[in-house]
Amino acid sequence: MEWFGESGYWLSRWMFQRGLGLVYLVAFLVAANQFRALIGSRGLTPIPRYLEQRSWRQSPSIFHIYYSDRFFALVAWCGAVLAGAAMFGIGDLLPLWASMAMWALLWILYLSIVNVGQAWYGFGWESLLLEVGFLAIFIGAGPAEPPVLVLFLLRWVLFRLEFGAGMIKMHGDHCWRDFTCLYYHHETQPMPNALSWHFHHLPKPLHRLEVAGNHFAQLVVPFFLFAPQPVASLAAVIIVVTQTWLVVSGNFAWLNILTIVLALSVIDGAWWSKVIPLNAPVAEPVPKWHAIAAIALTALVIALSFRPARNLFSRQQLMNYSFDKLHLVNTYGAFGRVTRTRYEVILEGTEADQPTDDAEWREYDFKGKPGDPYRRPRQFAPYHLRLDWLMWFAAISPRYAQTWLPRLARKLVENDPATLKLLRHNPFAETPPRWVRARMYVYRFTTRAERERTGAWWHREFVSDYMAPVGRG
Repeated sequence: MEWFGESGYWLSRWMFQRGLGLVYLVAFLVAANQFRALIGSRGLTPIPRYLEQRSWRQSPSIFHIYYSDRFFALVAWCGAVLAGAAMFGIGDLLPLWASMAMWALLWILYLSIVNVGQAWYGFGWESLLLEVGFLAIFIGAGPAEPPVLVLFLLRWVLFRLEFGAGMIKMHGDHCWRDFTCLYYHHETQPMPNALSWHFHHLPKPLHRLEVAGNHFAQLVVPFFLFAPQPVASLAAVIIVVTQTWLVVSGNFAWLNILTIVLALSVIDGAWWSKVIPLNAPVAEPVPKWHAIAAIALTALVIALSFRPARNLFSRQQLMNYSFDKLHLVNTYGAFGRVTRTRYEVILEGTEADQPTDDAEWREYDFKGKPGDPYRRPRQFAPYHLRLDWLMWFAAISPRYAQTWLPRLARKLVENDPATLKLLRHNPFAETPPRWVRARMYVYRFTTRAERERTGAWWHREFVSDYMAPVGRG
């Protein structure tokens, strides 16, 4: 490799930028479609109230300058348009400085959203998108060679993402060490998809093999990302395969897709040329000012990497944590502990004058989270159903929902249109309910025999009341 540019990675950059543009597009569409009910001026955790309690330094965002729901929508839709342009390769048609400005604007807009998103944006894939998006500003465009330093910084992100996920399992639940976590995970994961029921019923030896494959992909393979080609490409392909397995077995927003996009940047351009009918343009050397920018970026990332790197080997390893408010270098990891039993919070409403158990209660049905036992789980990822995910956390502990669940109940009592758009079905379309309550159930996948006999995907049993009825006024 040359020190500043690598012409053999033009197609690798081509794939990476278009994949990243797609992920940005999904993220901005999620923001545009869901913000009014969640964080809008009349949302469950309003941005204006949050901004009153936070300074610019605590949460850098353009919304400190001005906020209104219309302005937020403008930001989100402008981000979606820019992301679409990036996905279709408009950046390659621009001068290098203009392409960098486009990627920088995408990063600024999404950073501004994440830093006011509160609990709804507290997921690891938000920080991952921002970290990768910041590096994408410097990867170049058009015929200019991608700076080799930036390519290695992308590998450093992928290494921390995979190795961090592996280490947090080693530090966490013993079932990862005795290879039994997948006995439970497909059933208890935040949002199962259409195939999760089938994955759950795989023979236990295959579940143990899944865990072994996970450990190999996350604890061994990442080190080979820094090896010479073709070893690095082979390591990236293994990561792509394992991440695709996660895509087809569950709904994890754009985490797996973005991990795949990162891995695509590692694969040698010579491999891509065999499957993509594109001819790389005559390579141009990296401009001097661009090379200097890449060196400065590398120095910054090295300086900010100390705490994330140390965290990888800490017994108190932090999961999905940002050490800086700009989310430039983060720590990652998921499912250090696996729940054995699936609990679900079910919201119900009634038109009765008094909220007694004798009243007729009707359930609200969510788009993604389990509810009706006869409704098959669906595939939503890479789209992110934020309310559905927070309801999973609410079932783990009421502390995750104490700031917004009572407000959600009040919105349902009012038949609030923005809130109802987040749900699959409103059982009170004509007349709002007088009362809304929350109850806790334990869910499990039906057995093959139960599924054949009843047609149900889930079996559930009532556990207890979760939230007292909330009435009008």
